[in-house]
Amino acid sequence: MKDLLLITPPFTQLNTPYPATAYIKGFLNTKDISSYQTDLGLDVILELFSRNGIEKIFNTEVNLQEISENSQRIYALREEYLKTIDQVIHFLQGKNPTLARQICSMNFLPEASRFNQLDDMDFAFGNMGLQDKAKHLATLYLEDISDYIIENVDADFGFSRYAERLGKSANSFDELYSKLSGDQTFIDHFTLKILQEKLEWVQPKLVCFSIPFPGNLYAGFRCAQFIKKHYPHIKTAMGGGFPNTELREVKDQRVFEFFDFITLDDGELPLELLCSNVLNPSEEAEYKRTFLIENEKVTYKNNSKRHDYKQADIGTPDYTDLKLDQYVSVIEIANPMHSLWSDGRWNKLTMAHGCYWGKCTFCDISLDYIKIYEPISAKILVDRMEELIKTTGETGFHFVDEAAPPALMREVALEILRRNLVVTWWTNIRFEKSFTRDLCYLLKISGCVAVSGGLEVASDRLLQLIDKGVSVEQVARVTRNFTEAGIMVHAYLMYGYPTQTIQETVDSLEMVRQMFEMGILQSGFWHQFAMTAHSPVGINPEEFGVTPVKEEILFANNDIDFKDKTGIDHSKFSFGLKKSLFNYMHGINFEFPLQDWFDFKIPRTQVHPDHIHDCLLDENQFGFKGNSKVVFLTKNVIAENRIKNKKKYSGPYTLLTFHLKTNIVKIDLEQDKAEWLMKVLEENSIENPKKVTAQQLKNQFEENFEDFELFWFSKPMQQLKENGVILSL
Repeated sequence: MKDLLLITPPFTQLNTPYPATAYIKGFLNTKDISSYQTDLGLDVILELFSRNGIEKIFNTEVNLQEISENSQRIYALREEYLKTIDQVIHFLQGKNPTLARQICSMNFLPEASRFNQLDDMDFAFGNMGLQDKAKHLATLYLEDISDYIIENVDADFGFSRYAERLGKSANSFDELYSKLSGDQTFIDHFTLKILQEKLEWVQPKLVCFSIPFPGNLYAGFRCAQFIKKHYPHIKTAMGGGFPNTELREVKDQRVFEFFDFITLDDGELPLELLCSNVLNPSEEAEYKRTFLIENEKVTYKNNSKRHDYKQADIGTPDYTDLKLDQYVSVIEIANPMHSLWSDGRWNKLTMAHGCYWGKCTFCDISLDYIKIYEPISAKILVDRMEELIKTTGETGFHFVDEAAPPALMREVALEILRRNLVVTWWTNIRFEKSFTRDLCYLLKISGCVAVSGGLEVASDRLLQLIDKGVSVEQVARVTRNFTEAGIMVHAYLMYGYPTQTIQETVDSLEMVRQMFEMGILQSGFWHQFAMTAHSPVGINPEEFGVTPVKEEILFANNDIDFKDKTGIDHSKFSFGLKKSLFNYMHGINFEFPLQDWFDFKIPRTQVHPDHIHDCLLDENQFGFKGNSKVVFLTKNVIAENRIKNKKKYSGPYTLLTFHLKTNIVKIDLEQDKAEWLMKVLEENSIENPKKVTAQQLKNQFEENFEDFELFWFSKPMQQLKENGVILSL
């Protein structure tokens, strides 16, 4: 028995838990509030994609004359699907790696239409190992079954979303309410059976649903409806990304036939107060950012004077109760960066609450989860990493920041290195100039394998209008720095921003083409601009040349239809942009004229063919920055005093040999300067939390010698810097 049941309804991710309930459970632990969490999406997928579940799918009546040829084929091969499904799921859970050889034999899995794309993707398999190739083939196999389900059993099914269209831009509750008033769907039967088992076992007093996306909204409502009908004594609450952005103006009373409470923004304090009110009811109930029914009206209650908790006080996410060894890793596309989202188990953490930039005009910067910026100290963050490694056994971390702050990333990397932790991590960033070669190298050796960031529209005029705070040239240099350090880079790309011209779309594509051809981007994704209610564009549309289409808001309010004064139909670019990007990501067809990607006439690009190349021409390597922090990454140095007998120079010198992980670096220095450097290396090693500045080094050096810059930029010292022995951050 637990007081609270925390539920993530179907569907979010197959490969790793969505972290919201783990965050909340970690906080509840600090308050001694008992809770149990479950990922219903995983439970449903495992029931559905089992021999028993597949049998139920094929037992659903179909008219073989009326279904598609693809469905006929899948139905005809149903015995093969029944025979292989359990083995495939075990393999994707990492429990049967030897099956990879059978899967890759191309004579084990039944194949339907999803496998047709393999002809186009053979070139990519050369870069994929056996396990990855097998995961990709197994993913196509599951997608074939999914196609059959969508066509013949439940049209709303999707691996990472369910009935998503019902939650998208749903200004009215009518369509969703109508669906909930109808019969249960095929997937509902699986969901509600598992839900009932959880309710009987946990016997909670309050059930809290985390609804991050439109794709798990319907299932959340269907589960809450089941609870209200069969367990009317249990209270229900909803929180998460969807209500935080979309339900800030909810007015429809029918919503509260399903949920007693809807909370907004940071969930810790609102939920603590709800627990208090439900477990110990009183007339003077306090609420924080909570919708409920009062006097037969939808009422927003925010009468608590208590402040939200600081990030340092909310505890470490707790993944207890979740079936961490049963998540399913899939690879939808043969691209190593894309696989990070769907392959492998990641512990999710946040470096900072909110966004340190907080200016982008397309972003919901008026909402607290972005507007209120509060970083956590590197020490607390790495403490939490160590705690999660102990409790989950996993050393992979995905920092789910809006944009991770570079200074904090530096401190986290240094703290990881000081503690000798072996971790793998990735995060979302802004492509800002702070990401120098040296910082990127430091991040790499601390375990960073990838970053994703918004290039958005690769046009300096539009980047300025977006208030992104970067230029195309700057993005090119930063992505080069990450790539040279061995960190993969994914770029979010945008088209159709207000006032964007066709010429700017074409030029933006050319910029992206050049960045992939130069090898400084490994992955990307184009999405069409969407105007949201809480962004600067949505709040002041007239300033951006767009006219919103106003509708009465009774339920959700986020995406707003609008008319752009340019009158351009940007959606027609979608297919060509995505097709070209697919090719560029796999390193092919850079020589194709841009016109070849589109079936309508486009203007020629006005971008010089060497534009990105010229952006990357080396900047001044010899500028002295006195306030830069200097980090010495090794003290494993062998010093040998020798005598040099040459015409140009004869006399004593010291040979310093640095044994690095993958190579050996040797330099010659005058003996007294070598002794000074050895002392500096010892005093300022990575273990020392105090970092020395370049100016402090200069002052120390010039107590004994002359002209620090001449020494600092000498050939031997440059050699140490190029090999990562000395970093200036």
